[in-house]
Amino acid sequence: MTSPIGSPRRWRVIAVALLALGSAQIDAAPAPLPPAPAIARDGQVLSDLLQGEFQWQSGASRQAALDYLQAAQDSSDPAVAQRAAGIALTAHEDALAERALTRWRQLDPASPDLANAVAVLALRKGDRRGASRLLQAMVAAGGNGWKRALIVLATAPDSPASAQVAEDLRASGHWPSQFDAWLAFGDVVRRLGDVELARRVVGDIVRRFPQQPRAWLLESARLDESGEHAAAKQAIAHALALAGSDDKIRDQAAAAYGLIGESKLAAATLAQGPQNDDNYRSRAAWLAKADDAPALAALYAEVKAHTIDADPARGLLLGQLAEYLKRPDEALAWYRGVDDGAARAEARNRIAIVLESRGDLDGALKQLRDTQRDATDNAQAQADSYRIEAELLVKHGRKADGLATYDRGLAFFDGDPGLLYGRALLLVDLDRIADAEADLRAVIAADPDNAEALNALGYTLADRTDRYAEAQVLIEKALRLQPDSPAFLDSLGWVQHRLGRDVESLRNLRRAWALLKDPEIAAHLGELLWLRGDKDGARAVWKEGMALDKDNRALQRMMQTYRP
Repeated sequence: MTSPIGSPRRWRVIAVALLALGSAQIDAAPAPLPPAPAIARDGQVLSDLLQGEFQWQSGASRQAALDYLQAAQDSSDPAVAQRAAGIALTAHEDALAERALTRWRQLDPASPDLANAVAVLALRKGDRRGASRLLQAMVAAGGNGWKRALIVLATAPDSPASAQVAEDLRASGHWPSQFDAWLAFGDVVRRLGDVELARRVVGDIVRRFPQQPRAWLLESARLDESGEHAAAKQAIAHALALAGSDDKIRDQAAAAYGLIGESKLAAATLAQGPQNDDNYRSRAAWLAKADDAPALAALYAEVKAHTIDADPARGLLLGQLAEYLKRPDEALAWYRGVDDGAARAEARNRIAIVLESRGDLDGALKQLRDTQRDATDNAQAQADSYRIEAELLVKHGRKADGLATYDRGLAFFDGDPGLLYGRALLLVDLDRIADAEADLRAVIAADPDNAEALNALGYTLADRTDRYAEAQVLIEKALRLQPDSPAFLDSLGWVQHRLGRDVESLRNLRRAWALLKDPEIAAHLGELLWLRGDKDGARAVWKEGMALDKDNRALQRMMQTYRP
């Protein structure tokens, strides 16, 4: 059930997301995949386009690539060829991509996007010389050429040639001298997983820009990933010293502390300077992650001392703090005091959760159903009340009732992504994979950039079906949206294992485990280590995973399968 402060298992993910090093970061969305082209006039081309787009949206990526390639061959519109190449590249249909690129080159040989797509294919094929030549030409062209080069690298992070080409760019001497260009380069190189190259690039950044606080924050991540934890802490402290009273750097430094597992220091950093509800909430989240009850109690007292007439948002925050501190009576008093505003329905949902935690499931269900019957100006919190009710019922073993609750909620809030997503996960647990897929596809149809739904569908297909190529496309899109998500890296590693690409799989599973100690990741990494002959390494990872959650379904399956 949802914690009042936030799920501790997800805080490493949030820390990564918070470490926003500025506008220099490169969006890893692949340049070769543009929006669907405008409707063509030619009847056959139109038919191929519509069929290709239908197949693409349905997840049949190879057939979509074939249909778009046919449209590109029959059309004189370079946008059709560009879309065909992008879909084929995204679907890892490299032979089809090569044919689409040939057609695109015939129609629009000067297109800058064509060079990007050709470079991506060169990386996929392991053509270091060809890819290096193309990317160095982009950088030498000036302007935003360096950004285009980094987008190509970020699009193909699992190619063995990507790190080699990045080293070629570094050694060429033509990389722009501005800080943002180097900072983005360091961020992309870190994603490539080459520890030595990352060390060299971040070292270059620190030597070139020693007075830039963000350079030291990047250095802290590199040091911690190399096992130099104390030095990583010192790097963050140095960044803070350089930043002075810059609140933005303070927030980034707090996130950097969280990234290296120093949640208490993250909270202490945020405690510096003027405070507001956002600061209090962030401090509470980090202290909850650290499971530091005394510090949370002190924060609770601090917030109360600065509260005379609590507005609804402040009352909600105080209730959350009291709830985490296992003071249910105080939590209920605060929540019940939130009697107006958008926070009212959210507070009533928390009341239900507190009641259930005290053993009063019937009272919790009555509270939630009262909220569902009461018109409110917070429709999202009202929709959430159905999700919370379903989760409580499932927690008590009443899966059928939970499913009925999701159905009831969706009858009122048709298409609500939270309800569809929650029902999909329950349907997977009930082995109703086709129904779960339908719900997740409905979420994605309404929001094609819903990374959680993309990953959930991709992982489900990888874990519970043999549709591995389709799963990979979905997971890779989720990762382009959230490049440092440990959960998504775990999914990618798992589908790569299913596809027989164990070298890439091991790299991604190790990185996911380094970012987040999670039992599901432990199950997957341990299995791959075991199958590759490293049984001692597998046992060590599984032991850590069991300490986190001995009842985890994936870990239990590993114990039964391999009996380590």
